[in-house]
Amino acid sequence: MVEKIKALFSKIKEIIDWKIIDSYILKKFLSSFLLAIALLMAIVVVFDLSDNLSRFLSNNAPLKAIIFQRYFNFIPIFANLFTNLFTFISVIWFTSKLSSQNEIISIFNGGVTFSRFIRPYLVGACIIALASFLLANFFIPQANANLEKFNENYLRRKRDISKFDIHIKADDKTYIYVERWKKMSLSGENFTYEVLGSTYTPYKLKASEIQYNIDSKKWTLTDYTIRKITSDGTEIIRTGKTLDTVLNFHYSEFNKTVSSADVMSFKALRKFIDDEKKKGSSLVKYYEIEKHKRTTIPVGTIIMTLLGLSVASRKAQRGVGVHIFIGLALSFLFIFFQQVSNTFAISGNLSPLMASWLPNIIYLVICIFMLRFAQK
Repeated sequence: MVEKIKALFSKIKEIIDWKIIDSYILKKFLSSFLLAIALLMAIVVVFDLSDNLSRFLSNNAPLKAIIFQRYFNFIPIFANLFTNLFTFISVIWFTSKLSSQNEIISIFNGGVTFSRFIRPYLVGACIIALASFLLANFFIPQANANLEKFNENYLRRKRDISKFDIHIKADDKTYIYVERWKKMSLSGENFTYEVLGSTYTPYKLKASEIQYNIDSKKWTLTDYTIRKITSDGTEIIRTGKTLDTVLNFHYSEFNKTVSSADVMSFKALRKFIDDEKKKGSSLVKYYEIEKHKRTTIPVGTIIMTLLGLSVASRKAQRGVGVHIFIGLALSFLFIFFQQVSNTFAISGNLSPLMASWLPNIIYLVICIFMLRFAQK
């Protein structure tokens, strides 16, 4: 089996004309990327641990849970979130060193064209992008769930979290509203349940309080009013103190938040978005941005690799520091632009698809322009 894999790789190298210099650059690229992640993650973990140590101790968090449930999930989540930044820094760092040591000039003097020189960079960027895509869609959703469970158990105070003014579309005709929902106690205030007809509302249920019972899977309504209009136009009003009943929605509908999409896999997220669109959820834009982000970040890795190469391949008289400064400015501007476009998608008329891809498109144009004028 191992021999077959080696033979396959040898065949691929032969087809794409892979040379020793390509392997050298690829190793430099990937090792610099892993080193950048290791150093920055070490700093982040130290600061996070020092900030939360007192809460870990006060809540009796086990060492095993801190290591495996928190940091084994926290590190890949944080690292993947800033993959573009890590990739850009690593490309800037090792390419600037090659440039300052005249290695790039020696490569070009050996007859290698600039377009051929880019090849190992593209291979490395595709490897990182593929790993980022797989992490974002298959590993990190479960990591987010594990981290959220740890935070609930050992970091957050045990208090009833409330949500306000929740509107839900249960189906094409049924609309639900609750003024205040308490997540821990599964209770709500000022509840309204309406079934709409073509010209009038045939059924409307109102209650000052609602309570879900997990054992019986029923809702308990307090101070309720039921208004029905029959097919012949007769209005029937019924009131009471308490009522146990079954309604055609689950209490988890009230618990959905923007972060609900973070714990869903590739397939589950797409199905979830389709279901939420049918219900008319106001959070659909947030979910769609999360869906597109899982693709745009890996693609952005390739763009930032080429952009970093175009910046760092020039030999600066003031050394590597100039390249790092320019690189950090461009990468942070890229991250800032992503946040701004997402804000326009949520509060403006920009579609989530365009908002997610617009920073990549603009930076791709910048990247192509800079590559054309890069030192060859």
